Amino acid sequence: MRIVSLVPNATEILFALGAGDLVVGVSHECDYPPEAARLPQLTGSALAPDLAPAEVDRAVGEQLGGGESLYTLDEERIAALAPTLIVTQTLCPVCAVSTEQVEGAIAPIATCPEVASLDPKTLADVFRDIRTLGDSLGRSEVAASLIGELESRIEVVRAALRDRDRPRVAALEWLDPPFAAGHWIPEMIEIAGGEDVFAKAGDPSRRVEWTAVAKADPDVIVAMPCGFDRAGSAAQVEAIADNAIWRALRAVRAERVVPVDANGCFSRPGPRLVDGIEELTRAFHGLPS
Repeated sequence: MRIVSLVPNATEILFALGAGDLVVGVSHECDYPPEAARLPQLTGSALAPDLAPAEVDRAVGEQLGGGESLYTLDEERIAALAPTLIVTQTLCPVCAVSTEQVEGAIAPIATCPEVASLDPKTLADVFRDIRTLGDSLGRSEVAASLIGELESRIEVVRAALRDRDRPRVAALEWLDPPFAAGHWIPEMIEIAGGEDVFAKAGDPSRRVEWTAVAKADPDVIVAMPCGFDRAGSAAQVEAIADNAIWRALRAVRAERVVPVDANGCFSRPGPRLVDGIEELTRAFHGLPS
């Protein structure tokens, strides 16, 4: 089996299942585990580099509004790698190459590789994707063991938080303009002992106005701008520090703004989401130690 993974969460799952040696190509965003970043990169960004957050938002809208993809795809190199399985996604046209783009790329390939498209919206969906990939690789027992380990860690968190008060939390996956995080993020917040003020599990991410953030006035703000690590998230928080509405928020005044590694533990629906839950638990309650 020769696998091309065009979405970072799939790459992480494949390596967690012990199938990293089967992966022959990845996307330009597949940077974990570190050995994945050394594989041939088959995608690129179609956006101009070094745009400010507001400019990125505007460029994304223009690109998608014109029916264009946000990503380039090296079709010739994919054909040369002769994959038997290509893993992509249908969840979000902003996050990675789409299934439709991949299907167009493989049409000329004589061997016609199988295409597996991931579309998780909740933690249960993420675990389903792990199980599905495990089954297709003949590693069902490894997948079951991995899922069991992740579920056990979640139960440890739940047990530690019984009867504790829940802070009201706003998770922002973009800051200029603000977007409220959805999908699996509200569930992560709930498990970590918080209450999401904008969404429930499975809801799509959505743009919100600063006036709506002010009205919600959460106890804690988790800054998780897509595409950024912890340092990048902190820089994005600093960039809006002069916003009058932002400065007046309860969480900002109480210094309860938490910049996180969005790429590592929140934006990508893979095994490290449980690391994110544990991080949120420490941020909300100081637990587990």
